[in-house]
Amino acid sequence: MIVSRGRRYIFVHAPKTGGTAMTLALETRAMADDILVGDTPKARRRRHRLAEVQTAGRLWKHARLADIAGLVTPDEMDAFFVFTLVRNPWDRMVSYYHWLRAQGFAHPAVARAQALDFGGFLADPGLAASVRANPYGAYVRRPDGRETCDLFLRREHLDDDIAPLAAHLGFRPVLPPGVNRSDRRRDWRPYYGDAEAARVADLCAEDIARFGYRFDDPVPG
Repeated sequence: MIVSRGRRYIFVHAPKTGGTAMTLALETRAMADDILVGDTPKARRRRHRLAEVQTAGRLWKHARLADIAGLVTPDEMDAFFVFTLVRNPWDRMVSYYHWLRAQGFAHPAVARAQALDFGGFLADPGLAASVRANPYGAYVRRPDGRETCDLFLRREHLDDDIAPLAAHLGFRPVLPPGVNRSDRRRDWRPYYGDAEAARVADLCAEDIARFGYRFDDPVPG
């Protein structure tokens, strides 16, 4: 997450959408008082600035708009350019699964991914509850439940979607390639049978309908 009072924007980093690459791109032009929340080198160097800040929720790189009440005022939420990245859900679930399998920390999702094959992972009730409760819009809801987002950037269509962000910033962020990429094939479709594809279609129906995603979308370059 980044809050820039100088450039009047809030970047909300939804997990497994390419947000680390966006963060690094924005950090190359960070202003001295930008608030960087995450695990990039620059964010770590500025972490001490947040030591005494009291917020409504957890202040970490995947913090939601509702979490940062106390760091950001309601007027700033109204006035600043709020944006986030989204990603094809079938692609995202493959990435999430492989990322979890490579982790060493204790968490139920890590344990599920390491104990189950991909089909079993998708069928797990715990995963289902988490995914259903967290569509992309949930990351940009304010404490009162209102969604506030000026731009949803589709990871696969950045060239088409990024113009409003570039106009607001006064420059076009250049995302570095291959950042935080999981160890998997780029094409998500071979990981799925019909049942698994239908499962993601059901779990992510809100995002699929909202952003026009399809299972057979072209694999981004």
